[in-house]
Amino acid sequence: MTDTNDRIARINPEKLHPTPGYHHITVVQPGRTLYLAGQCPLDPTGALVGEGDLDAQIDQVAANAVAALSAVDARPEDVVRSVIYVVSDDEEVLAAAWFRLNDSPLAPAFTTASTLLGVARLGFPGQLVEVDLTAAPGA
Repeated sequence: MTDTNDRIARINPEKLHPTPGYHHITVVQPGRTLYLAGQCPLDPTGALVGEGDLDAQIDQVAANAVAALSAVDARPEDVVRSVIYVVSDDEEVLAAAWFRLNDSPLAPAFTTASTLLGVARLGFPGQLVEVDLTAAPGA
């Protein structure tokens, strides 16, 4: 179990398989909960960053997510659930996306309950990745 604040506990039960960094269960005590819209690889003008470049898009998504969290006095450590969408059905591409996110400033967000999905398409033309986050910042 890992606590990031007195409201969040992350648990990997012994009877479940080991994970590559995330936890099977996140328990949040009552308090403020934040639901972020899916963070996309768009710059402040709304233009797509890194067309055809998954790494560049992941870096932009991570920067956008950190900025969104910061705007409401939250940190990546306060994330209690993440869903990562990647336009690919290739296991190596999905794994590379996971590892890139876990090397980003957003990395602490992915130690919690997390899901990685390969999808056929996302909302913006050329978009390769999107991250959906729920956070529970401490008091």
